[in-house]
Amino acid sequence: RVRSSAASDVYKRQVFMLERMSLFVLGGGGYLGIELAWRGSTHWTMFLAGGLCLCFLQALASRRMALPLAAGVGAAGVSGLEAVVGVLCRRFLHVAVWDYSAEWGNLAGLICPRYCFYWFLLCGWVVAVLRLASWTTNSPFYRTKRAAVKT
Repeated sequence: RVRSSAASDVYKRQVFMLERMSLFVLGGGGYLGIELAWRGSTHWTMFLAGGLCLCFLQALASRRMALPLAAGVGAAGVSGLEAVVGVLCRRFLHVAVWDYSAEWGNLAGLICPRYCFYWFLLCGWVVAVLRLASWTTNSPFYRTKRAAVKT
Protein backbone atom coordinates (compact mmCIF):
# COMPACT_ATOMS: atom_id res chain seq x y z
CA ARG A 1 0.00 0.00 0.00
CA VAL A 2 1.44 3.37 -1.02
CA ARG A 3 1.04 6.38 1.25
CA SER A 4 -0.13 9.66 -0.15
CA SER A 5 2.29 12.56 -0.18
CA ALA A 6 0.30 14.48 2.46
CA ALA A 7 0.19 11.47 4.78
CA SER A 8 3.90 10.94 4.26
CA ASP A 9 4.62 14.57 5.16
CA VAL A 10 2.55 14.28 8.34
CA TYR A 11 4.41 11.09 9.26
CA LYS A 12 7.79 12.79 8.70
CA ARG A 13 6.76 15.75 10.88
CA GLN A 14 5.61 13.40 13.63
CA VAL A 15 8.89 11.48 13.56
CA PHE A 16 10.83 14.77 13.57
CA MET A 17 8.87 16.04 16.60
CA LEU A 18 9.30 12.74 18.44
CA GLU A 19 13.04 12.87 17.79
CA ARG A 20 13.26 16.48 19.04
CA MET A 21 11.19 15.75 22.13
CA SER A 22 13.32 12.70 22.91
CA LEU A 23 16.51 14.72 22.48
CA PHE A 24 15.12 17.49 24.68
CA VAL A 25 14.23 15.08 27.51
CA LEU A 26 17.53 13.21 27.20
CA GLY A 27 19.50 16.48 27.18
CA GLY A 28 17.56 17.86 30.14
CA GLY A 29 18.08 14.72 32.17
CA GLY A 30 21.74 14.52 31.19
CA TYR A 31 22.35 18.14 32.17
CA LEU A 32 20.69 17.59 35.56
CA GLY A 33 22.82 14.49 36.04
CA ILE A 34 26.03 16.35 35.21
CA GLU A 35 25.14 19.15 37.61
CA LEU A 36 24.26 16.73 40.41
CA ALA A 37 27.45 14.73 39.90
CA TRP A 38 29.69 17.81 39.61
CA ARG A 39 28.19 20.23 42.13
CA GLY A 40 25.79 18.13 44.17
CA SER A 41 22.79 20.34 43.39
CA THR A 42 20.81 21.64 40.44
CA HIS A 43 17.75 23.69 39.50
CA TRP A 44 14.76 22.86 37.30
CA THR A 45 15.80 25.51 34.77
CA MET A 46 18.87 23.39 34.01
CA PHE A 47 16.55 20.75 32.58
CA LEU A 48 15.32 23.32 30.05
CA ALA A 49 18.87 24.48 29.30
CA GLY A 50 20.07 20.92 28.84
CA GLY A 51 17.23 20.07 26.49
CA LEU A 52 17.95 23.09 24.33
CA CYS A 53 21.67 22.32 24.38
CA LEU A 54 21.26 18.76 23.11
CA CYS A 55 18.88 19.87 20.35
CA PHE A 56 21.47 22.51 19.37
CA LEU A 57 24.27 19.92 19.40
CA GLN A 58 22.19 17.59 17.21
CA ALA A 59 21.82 20.39 14.68
CA LEU A 60 25.60 20.87 14.79
CA ALA A 61 26.23 17.14 14.43
CA SER A 62 24.18 17.04 11.23
CA ARG A 63 26.32 19.74 9.60
CA ARG A 64 29.45 19.00 7.63
CA MET A 65 32.13 20.61 9.77
CA ALA A 66 35.27 19.38 11.44
CA LEU A 67 34.76 17.95 14.91
CA PRO A 68 36.98 20.53 16.68
CA LEU A 69 35.05 23.34 15.01
CA ALA A 70 31.71 21.76 15.95
CA ALA A 71 32.96 21.34 19.53
CA GLY A 72 33.99 25.00 19.64
CA VAL A 73 30.69 26.23 18.25
CA GLY A 74 28.88 23.90 20.65
CA ALA A 75 30.87 25.15 23.64
CA ALA A 76 30.16 28.76 22.66
CA GLY A 77 26.45 27.97 22.27
CA VAL A 78 26.22 26.12 25.58
CA SER A 79 28.15 28.84 27.41
CA GLY A 80 25.99 31.52 25.83
CA LEU A 81 22.84 29.65 26.84
CA GLU A 82 24.20 29.24 30.38
CA ALA A 83 24.78 33.01 30.53
CA VAL A 84 21.26 33.77 29.32
CA VAL A 85 19.63 31.25 31.67
CA GLY A 86 21.78 32.55 34.54
CA VAL A 87 20.70 36.14 33.90
CA LEU A 88 17.03 35.12 33.63
CA CYS A 89 17.22 33.08 36.84
CA ARG A 90 18.83 35.93 38.73
CA ARG A 91 16.52 38.60 37.39
CA PHE A 92 13.13 36.88 37.38
CA LEU A 93 13.44 33.93 39.78
CA HIS A 94 15.86 35.65 42.18
CA VAL A 95 18.02 32.52 42.24
CA ALA A 96 21.74 32.26 41.55
CA VAL A 97 21.88 28.77 40.09
CA TRP A 98 25.69 28.86 39.95
CA ASP A 99 28.41 31.34 40.75
CA TYR A 100 31.72 31.41 38.91
CA SER A 101 32.79 34.75 40.37
CA ALA A 102 35.83 33.11 42.01
CA GLU A 103 37.01 31.73 38.65
CA TRP A 104 39.55 33.55 36.50
CA GLY A 105 38.09 35.46 33.54
CA ASN A 106 34.48 35.08 34.62
CA LEU A 107 31.71 37.14 33.08
CA ALA A 108 29.37 38.33 35.85
CA GLY A 109 29.96 35.03 37.64
CA LEU A 110 27.87 33.26 34.98
CA ILE A 111 30.50 31.80 32.64
CA CYS A 112 34.28 31.44 32.70
CA PRO A 113 37.04 30.11 30.43
CA ARG A 114 37.65 26.99 32.54
CA TYR A 115 34.10 25.73 32.18
CA CYS A 116 33.94 26.81 28.53
CA PHE A 117 36.90 24.46 27.99
CA TYR A 118 35.07 21.67 29.80
CA TRP A 119 32.06 22.30 27.56
CA PHE A 120 34.37 22.16 24.53
CA LEU A 121 35.50 18.66 25.54
CA LEU A 122 32.00 17.46 26.35
CA CYS A 123 30.47 18.97 23.19
CA GLY A 124 33.12 17.28 21.05
CA TRP A 125 32.27 13.93 22.59
CA VAL A 126 28.50 14.48 22.27
CA VAL A 127 28.74 15.59 18.62
CA ALA A 128 30.89 12.55 17.81
CA VAL A 129 28.36 10.21 19.48
CA LEU A 130 25.43 11.90 17.71
CA ARG A 131 27.19 11.57 14.35
CA LEU A 132 27.91 7.91 14.99
CA ALA A 133 24.30 7.31 16.04
CA SER A 134 23.02 9.10 12.94
CA TRP A 135 25.34 7.15 10.68
CA THR A 136 24.35 3.79 12.14
CA THR A 137 20.60 4.50 12.14
CA ASN A 138 20.51 6.10 8.69
CA SER A 139 22.77 3.49 7.09
CA PRO A 140 21.49 0.11 8.23
CA PHE A 141 23.57 -2.96 7.52
CA TYR A 142 20.73 -5.01 6.12
CA ARG A 143 19.28 -5.12 2.63
CA THR A 144 15.75 -4.09 1.87
CA LYS A 145 15.47 -6.01 -1.41
CA ARG A 146 16.08 -9.68 -1.92
CA ALA A 147 18.80 -10.67 -4.28
CA ALA A 148 17.69 -12.75 -7.23
CA VAL A 149 18.09 -16.42 -6.43
CA LYS A 150 19.79 -18.42 -9.18
CA THR A 151 18.63 -21.97 -9.58
